[in-house]
Amino acid sequence: MIVMLRALAASFVLFAMSGLAAAQTPSTLHISIVLIDADGKPTPVPHHTLLVSDNPATAPPRAIVTSRDGTADVKLRPGTYTVESDRPVAFRGKVYSWTKMVDIAAGRDATLDLTMQNADVAAPGASTAADGPPLEADPAFLLPRWQESVVAIWTPRSRASGFVIDSRGLVATNRRTIGTATSVEVQITRTVKVAASVRVANAGRDVALLWIDPKALGSVRPVPLACGTPDAAAPSTGQDLYTFGVPVRQQMDLISGKVLRAGTNMTSDFVLAGGTNGGPVFKADGSVVGLTSASDDDDARVRDDVSVVPVRQVCDALAAAEKKMAAGSPPDGAHLPVEPTASFPEESFKGALKGRAGNLNPYQISSSEFDVAFITPLLIYAAQNPSALVQRPAGAKNIPQAGPVNIQPVMDFGVWSEYLADYPPLLVVRVMPRQVEGFWTTVARAAAQTQGVALPPMKHFTSGFSRMRTYCGETEVTPIHPFTLDTRLSPNVAIHEGLYIFAPDALGPTCGTVKLVLYSEKEPDKGETRVVDPGVLQQVWRDFAPYRVQTP
Repeated sequence: MIVMLRALAASFVLFAMSGLAAAQTPSTLHISIVLIDADGKPTPVPHHTLLVSDNPATAPPRAIVTSRDGTADVKLRPGTYTVESDRPVAFRGKVYSWTKMVDIAAGRDATLDLTMQNADVAAPGASTAADGPPLEADPAFLLPRWQESVVAIWTPRSRASGFVIDSRGLVATNRRTIGTATSVEVQITRTVKVAASVRVANAGRDVALLWIDPKALGSVRPVPLACGTPDAAAPSTGQDLYTFGVPVRQQMDLISGKVLRAGTNMTSDFVLAGGTNGGPVFKADGSVVGLTSASDDDDARVRDDVSVVPVRQVCDALAAAEKKMAAGSPPDGAHLPVEPTASFPEESFKGALKGRAGNLNPYQISSSEFDVAFITPLLIYAAQNPSALVQRPAGAKNIPQAGPVNIQPVMDFGVWSEYLADYPPLLVVRVMPRQVEGFWTTVARAAAQTQGVALPPMKHFTSGFSRMRTYCGETEVTPIHPFTLDTRLSPNVAIHEGLYIFAPDALGPTCGTVKLVLYSEKEPDKGETRVVDPGVLQQVWRDFAPYRVQTP
């Protein structure tokens, strides 16, 4: 009986201690501060200092600062707390501050939303100083305010950024990105991409204006150019500038820099990631001063010393575009294919490689003028991670040897290397012109051989690649991207290849028959049809099996 009472007492003590511990375990208070702008858009309040003190106060308050998205988390023990602004924030001519009580329960997180509705609002000129400059003039406000207005631009040879400047569907970028193209693709969101026609492409001013169906913009707001602003508003040397674009494989972020050279040939020390070239450039007060135009044509590399096309040159292009718009109409706003939103399960690659035989080169077929390679994420992974291939045990079969994979130049994607670097779930079809030896060259080599001189084959490319049409059964398949690669043979000579990007389920055994119609530059209207070998389709389909498992 005594033993039982002792056990019960011990259990009670443990229970009480565990309850006390639970009562002392901190919970998380999630704080969010959001105001509403003149257009009804939510505007996060970044860098706002809040003071958190227990109630009644037993210690000095803790200071926490909201992040760029207007949120902050703080760990608190159970109790009652006061959360108050250290200083008000100015926004749209008024100043806002908050003083709120919040109860924190044991083992349960809490949320505190600070808004216009529950704020203490003061009129302009209030005696209480605001926390820094007005929210509209805070550079951190630029990204959440205008990020939806900045879009990705795709051409067969380049990837850059642009920004909406007119509700009629006009998008501005630099002409360097567009080149000589008359039509491009504009990706407004991750899931919305539409065709665009080039209305203005001024090489001298390095400005291009694209026209898309305005209905595709939805609620996207144009970035105001303030074309009537005097030149005196132009930035000066050493002044802070800000820009952002849509990176190829990174999160959109605000990029800061300074003016290195002012005037018509303005430059800055921006460091741009691939794909951000062509984005808007702002001063700290939020006014637009131009757009970025990197001096290097290879947009896949990070660069600095960036040119800034002045906003007045964009305004001149806008005036020219308006005249052309009056006599035409924008392209159809039908949505074009986009990349899948899910990623490929990279952890599945090593397991897939264990059962593979051969050198893991791309799966290839040929026509009379072209070699065609089918490249899957697994093959790209194997080429970039040769250490993932396991060593073959003695007597084992069907397991590739460790060591480098013989990828040849087929796996060098040039300007599109960054786009494919993280193994997106995409099927790459590369079309490469074949090399052949001319009749008289063959005769000459044979004649030389009769004289005891052995000459190597002297081959040349038949013709550059022009375009490809793809059919799943009798249905034509639109690629996500019809890229072009310029493979340089000499400083002045390049041969054109195709690099077509398809969804993982676009081509496979379910099609029955997959046909490619290949067109050369020599005969751009005469296509050569090639039926893809069923074995190639099976191999491609098998490589995407892990992706299909996670995305039924």
